This record gives sequence, structure tokens and C-alpha cells, in this order.
Amino acid sequence: MAPTPTQVTVHQASRMLEIGFDDGKTFRIPFELMRVYSPSAEVQGHGPGQEVLQTGKREVGIVELEPVGHYALQPQFSDGHQSGIFTWDYLYHLGANADELWKKYFERLKAAGVERDAAMAASAGGACSHH
Repeated sequence: MAPTPTQVTVHQASRMLEIGFDDGKTFRIPFELMRVYSPSAEVQGHGPGQEVLQTGKREVGIVELEPVGHYALQPQFSDGHQSGIFTWDYLYHLGANADELWKKYFERLKAAGVERDAAMAASAGGACSHH
């Protein structure tokens, strides 16, 4: 069975979500990491290779953190993004693999030739159209 959280603390000053799991592990996940790896369609796209590279999120905050049933959290970020639903599994994945995920993120930035702190380009009509 997947580990479930025993405590969740939002550290606004250090911009970290501290989350302790019942397997004894505790992770401090930077808001920026959560934001650039948000599981929402807005960030992930609708299939492999459609991910939208997120930039300028180093200073992002979490304004609100809503529980979703007994399986997830839905943060509202200070940049207005709030459609990502972070399951316990996904939060555990972010915490456990943070180094690898940062590395991938920096590789993607380099490949795209963009700076980590660059402002996000407004999507040029590339918004999802749900019929």
C-alpha cells in the first residue's frame, strides 16, 4: 500500500511543503518544484511531448492548500495556477526523486534555451479547448 501523509506543513518563508509519511520518511518539497511539475493538463499537456515548460517560478508561493478527498492536495499557487491535484503518491515521488527531477528540469530549460527565471510566454492561442 502506498504511504500516506502523517503531517503536512507549509513553510512560506522557505517556500517548502514539508510532508511526513507513515513509512517514516519526511520530504521538504520546494514550491517551485511542485509548480513546474504540476500534474495539471495545463502543465503536462495531453500526452507525451506536450508538456509546457514552466519558467519564472522560483519565487512562487502557495496561497491555499485544499485537501482533495483522502488522497490528494490541491495547492493554489501565487501565480494563479490551481488546477494541479497532487496525490500522496505524486508528492512522495516529487520528494523522493527531487534531485533527479531538478536535473531534468534544468536540462529541459537548457535544451529550450530559456532561463529558469524567464517570464512565461503567454500561450499564443494554444489553450486547451475542451468541447
